[in-house]
Amino acid sequence: MIQAEISIYPMATKTTSASFYIAKAIESIQKIENLRYEINAMGTILESDNIDVINTATKQMMETVHNLGIARVEVIIKIDSRRDKQVKMEEKLDSIKKQMS
Repeated sequence: MIQAEISIYPMATKTTSASFYIAKAIESIQKIENLRYEINAMGTILESDNIDVINTATKQMMETVHNLGIARVEVIIKIDSRRDKQVKMEEKLDSIKKQMS
Protein backbone atom coordinates (compact mmCIF):
# COMPACT_ATOMS: atom_id res chain seq x y z
CA MET A 1 0.00 0.00 0.00
CA ILE A 2 1.21 3.49 -0.79
CA GLN A 3 0.27 6.66 1.00
CA ALA A 4 1.46 10.03 -0.20
CA GLU A 5 1.01 13.39 1.44
CA ILE A 6 0.70 16.14 -1.14
CA SER A 7 0.68 19.87 -0.49
CA ILE A 8 -0.01 22.27 -3.35
CA TYR A 9 0.93 25.92 -3.19
CA PRO A 10 -0.33 28.19 -5.97
CA MET A 11 2.15 31.05 -6.34
CA ALA A 12 1.39 34.71 -7.09
CA THR A 13 -2.36 34.57 -6.53
CA LYS A 14 -4.32 37.78 -6.01
CA THR A 15 -4.98 36.95 -2.34
CA THR A 16 -3.20 35.01 0.38
CA SER A 17 -5.95 32.39 0.42
CA ALA A 18 -5.30 29.18 -1.52
CA SER A 19 -8.46 27.28 -0.56
CA PHE A 20 -10.24 27.81 -3.91
CA TYR A 21 -7.34 26.34 -5.87
CA ILE A 22 -6.86 23.46 -3.46
CA ALA A 23 -10.58 22.63 -3.56
CA LYS A 24 -10.52 22.52 -7.35
CA ALA A 25 -7.38 20.36 -7.31
CA ILE A 26 -9.06 17.88 -4.97
CA GLU A 27 -12.24 17.86 -7.04
CA SER A 28 -10.16 16.93 -10.07
CA ILE A 29 -9.05 13.60 -8.54
CA GLN A 30 -12.37 12.45 -7.11
CA LYS A 31 -13.12 10.01 -9.93
CA ILE A 32 -9.68 8.44 -10.29
CA GLU A 33 -10.06 4.67 -9.86
CA ASN A 34 -8.04 2.87 -7.18
CA LEU A 35 -7.42 6.13 -5.30
CA ARG A 36 -8.54 7.12 -1.81
CA TYR A 37 -7.83 10.51 -0.34
CA GLU A 38 -8.28 12.43 2.87
CA ILE A 39 -7.81 16.15 3.28
CA ASN A 40 -6.34 17.80 6.33
CA ALA A 41 -5.37 21.34 7.27
CA MET A 42 -1.90 21.09 5.74
CA GLY A 43 -2.33 18.82 2.74
CA THR A 44 -4.04 15.82 1.22
CA ILE A 45 -3.25 12.16 1.84
CA LEU A 46 -3.49 10.02 -1.29
CA GLU A 47 -3.71 6.23 -0.99
CA SER A 48 -3.40 3.51 -3.62
CA ASP A 49 -1.65 0.22 -4.20
CA ASN A 50 -0.20 1.64 -7.43
CA ILE A 51 2.38 4.44 -7.59
CA ASP A 52 1.21 5.33 -11.10
CA VAL A 53 -2.20 6.22 -9.65
CA ILE A 54 -0.53 8.47 -7.07
CA ASN A 55 1.55 10.11 -9.81
CA THR A 56 -1.52 10.59 -12.02
CA ALA A 57 -3.40 12.24 -9.17
CA THR A 58 -0.45 14.49 -8.34
CA LYS A 59 -0.13 15.58 -11.97
CA GLN A 60 -3.89 16.14 -12.26
CA MET A 61 -3.94 18.33 -9.16
CA MET A 62 -1.01 20.41 -10.39
CA GLU A 63 -2.43 20.79 -13.91
CA THR A 64 -5.82 21.81 -12.51
CA VAL A 65 -4.26 24.71 -10.62
CA HIS A 66 -2.25 25.72 -13.69
CA ASN A 67 -5.42 25.60 -15.78
CA LEU A 68 -7.04 28.05 -13.36
CA GLY A 69 -4.53 30.66 -14.50
CA ILE A 70 -1.73 30.10 -12.01
CA ALA A 71 1.60 30.19 -13.83
CA ARG A 72 3.63 28.74 -10.96
CA VAL A 73 2.61 25.92 -8.63
CA GLU A 74 4.81 24.46 -5.89
CA VAL A 75 4.09 20.82 -5.05
CA ILE A 76 5.53 18.98 -2.07
CA ILE A 77 4.97 15.25 -1.93
CA LYS A 78 6.06 12.70 0.67
CA ILE A 79 5.59 8.99 -0.11
CA ASP A 80 5.33 5.98 2.18
CA SER A 81 5.46 2.72 0.22
CA ARG A 82 5.01 -0.47 2.22
CA ARG A 83 5.13 -3.98 0.76
CA ASP A 84 5.20 -6.21 3.82
CA LYS A 85 1.48 -5.71 4.52
CA GLN A 86 -1.48 -3.64 3.41
CA VAL A 87 -2.01 -0.88 5.95
CA LYS A 88 -4.63 1.76 5.24
CA MET A 89 -4.30 5.35 6.40
CA GLU A 90 -6.92 4.87 9.15
CA GLU A 91 -5.01 1.90 10.52
CA LYS A 92 -1.82 3.94 10.70
CA LEU A 93 -3.64 6.57 12.76
CA ASP A 94 -5.18 3.94 15.02
CA SER A 95 -1.73 2.48 15.69
CA ILE A 96 -0.41 5.89 16.75
CA LYS A 97 -3.42 6.56 18.97
CA LYS A 98 -2.91 3.24 20.76
CA GLN A 99 0.60 4.33 21.69
CA MET A 100 -0.61 7.61 23.22
CA SER A 101 -1.43 7.71 26.91
